[in-house]
Amino acid sequence: MTVRHFLSLMDCSQAELTSLLKRGIELKDLHRQGVVYEPLKNRVLGMIFEKASTRTRVSFEAGMIQLGGQAIFLSPRDTQLGRGEPVEDSARVLSRMCDAIMIRTFAHSTLETFATHSRVPVINGLSDDLHPCQLLADMQTFLEHRGSIKGKTVAWIGDGNNMCNTYIQAAMQFDFQLRVACPEGYEPDQAWLDRAGDRVTLLRDPREAVAGAHLVCTDVFASMGQEDEAQERLRVFTPYQVTRAMLDQADPEVLFMHCLPAHRGEEVSHDLLDDPRSVVWDQAENRLHAQKALVEFLLVE
Repeated sequence: MTVRHFLSLMDCSQAELTSLLKRGIELKDLHRQGVVYEPLKNRVLGMIFEKASTRTRVSFEAGMIQLGGQAIFLSPRDTQLGRGEPVEDSARVLSRMCDAIMIRTFAHSTLETFATHSRVPVINGLSDDLHPCQLLADMQTFLEHRGSIKGKTVAWIGDGNNMCNTYIQAAMQFDFQLRVACPEGYEPDQAWLDRAGDRVTLLRDPREAVAGAHLVCTDVFASMGQEDEAQERLRVFTPYQVTRAMLDQADPEVLFMHCLPAHRGEEVSHDLLDDPRSVVWDQAENRLHAQKALVEFLLVE
């Protein structure tokens, strides 16, 4: 039997992704009703963290517990991965002990190599290229608040980073138009832009991107591993700060999202996260439920 991995939104069909969003909403409702649902009893998720995280660790760990399973946290300090063991060897060993592996890492190639040598599903908890689990939560949040995102306009403001790359994939998989506003030299991956074609529009003016948009998204100016660029990035990206006034140019029913943590006063104005159009707290919570749907999909036949 072929092992299913989730390294990218492109690893699922459009129908499967839609089903995952709906299942995430169902699992969220069950949890809020206090229903005990434990399809993953005696199942173990190994969680490898080369990059630190609050939301990724807590959402996967809590999600496994809620589904009746267990999660094991592994950092480079605690494993042979930090002492030079080849990724291939770690994959061969850990996939004999765990039922699935989630990896949060730097190089996307680490995920691909691990998946190639793993007997069990491998989930991308974030890489420098992509962040597909976050997009599941984002799309679930939009679905809950506004219904289908098909045919809508989404504006990405700021760095053409892993989140932006994944929004390009989402535009193809969920059938919406994406406008990316970023400074010159900070564009998303050209290969994904080429693949998306006219579904994605690259702009320099954030106000032009936001005009009439149904969803506006941003992220920090400097991600983990870019600390030495922080001051230069702050200078370059300051005109791309998302404010309440900028949202006023969007559709009257616009939603604002940020994958968090946010740097208030940098990529967002100090008051934006508290604006009624912001759904960042629902978005953060939905990491838990969207990922429960994903792990169930990968492990429950």
